[in-house]
Amino acid sequence: MAVGELCRILIVDDEILIRQGIKHYIDWEQEGFLIVGEASNGQEALEIIKIAKPHIIMTDIVMPIMDGEELTKIVKERYPQIEIIILSSFGEFDYVRSTFQSGVVDYILKPKLDAQGLLKVLKTAASKIPALQNIEKEGGAQPSIDQIINKLIAGYEVNYELDSLSNLFPYSHYFLLGLDIKRHPSKDSAEFTIALKEKVEQELDFNLEETAYYSFMFDQNVIVYILNMNREKREDIIPFAKQLAECEHGIGFVLTEEFEDFSQIGSIYKTSLLKLLSYRFYLSYQPLLLKQDLPEQPPTCNSFNLDWFTSELKRKHFNSAFQYLQDHVTTLSRCYTTDISEYKAFFGNIIFNITILLGNMDYDVKELEGRKYTYFNSIDEACTAEETVQLLKCFIEEVNKCLIAQPNQLDNINMRKLLEYIMDHYAEPLTLTEVAKHFHFNPSYLSSYFSTHNNEGFIEYLNKIRIEEATKLLIHEDISISEISGMVGYSDHSYFCKVFKKMKGLSPSQYKRKQNLR
Repeated sequence: MAVGELCRILIVDDEILIRQGIKHYIDWEQEGFLIVGEASNGQEALEIIKIAKPHIIMTDIVMPIMDGEELTKIVKERYPQIEIIILSSFGEFDYVRSTFQSGVVDYILKPKLDAQGLLKVLKTAASKIPALQNIEKEGGAQPSIDQIINKLIAGYEVNYELDSLSNLFPYSHYFLLGLDIKRHPSKDSAEFTIALKEKVEQELDFNLEETAYYSFMFDQNVIVYILNMNREKREDIIPFAKQLAECEHGIGFVLTEEFEDFSQIGSIYKTSLLKLLSYRFYLSYQPLLLKQDLPEQPPTCNSFNLDWFTSELKRKHFNSAFQYLQDHVTTLSRCYTTDISEYKAFFGNIIFNITILLGNMDYDVKELEGRKYTYFNSIDEACTAEETVQLLKCFIEEVNKCLIAQPNQLDNINMRKLLEYIMDHYAEPLTLTEVAKHFHFNPSYLSSYFSTHNNEGFIEYLNKIRIEEATKLLIHEDISISEISGMVGYSDHSYFCKVFKKMKGLSPSQYKRKQNLR
């Protein structure tokens, strides 16, 4: 691999899981590669190519809007220097053969994709790129400013002449200004990116004296400016950046602390710029984000008690469960140092658990089941915590509609199960607490639920079942009343007689004599 410049890679696949998997297969920068963008179809890829200028494109064959076959033809016509690697599945050989005719360098079968094979194919493709090979052959030639910046950001040591840099950066102090465009509706348009850079540079030229600048795109959604300023003028940068941020809606701005050594760009980029850009996910309401303006975080963000939450849902305490979830999400969203992947994973897990649990509770969750993957994808693509919370709110609204739409059916099912259980176990020393434990209910909730949906309390219903069974047994003369009371679940014979007389108007013995006279 050439030592002067990282080989730039664009990944094109309509399956986000495939794209994420490829990004984590190898240590890209360590191997001399850099992922400069990803797209879900060929049309998106063509826009990104204008901005990111990749050396290699890895593309799927079958995609919506524009597939890999058409993308390959267009790229080879417009950018013949770009090498293309095809990602394919079994059974797509005719498509692959067609792309080879257009000039692809190699192909990889997705089911057999692994780190070693991927790296081998990438190095083969990189070896065919003249621009990278020329740098390697030049050996002692001075690297370009782009190469120096790429290497510093990637963590490599770079030998360069200070005199050549002083022509570009003549002043003593540096800042990194980042423009996050991923929330802007035109973020995939190369024309928009070019126009935005021109506008920012006009503002820099007009408003900041004794300032040199240089821009680069290390990520397809982030434009980075190296600002080099005179010591006396560096106080002007924050007011300028704030004014610029307030005028450019849909774009997030971050500004690092100042530094004086150009070689610090790599560390400042990683420890300051990237962190501030990450924090913007949670603090998107701030047009310009500065380290000194970061809000105070909650002292602790307690773990979510999933067991308690699940228990409340099982008991149909939906209001308390969802209020607890909302409170936790509010606190979690203030913890802006939380890893974004972990944050999003929490929301996905909650949606998954609620859907499964409601299905187990006999709710009709077909629509929720069908929509959950849409929510998963939307959460994965969300640019801010605010968007993620809104997605959860929409999901909970759908859940509430599901709960409202089916209460009678569900209650009938639950009551049927309760009544069947009582009928099967009435002869045992049955109590409200034991039944509640069996059905995973709170005893007080079960008492309220039972009386609400059965028009009589648990004890009244249990006594009714027991006394009805006792009346059937009393007609048998060979069974004593004391035996019958035990057979229907009463351990106290006198209590049985008292309940019997209250319900039938006669004592057990009177009832038995009356039946025998008939």
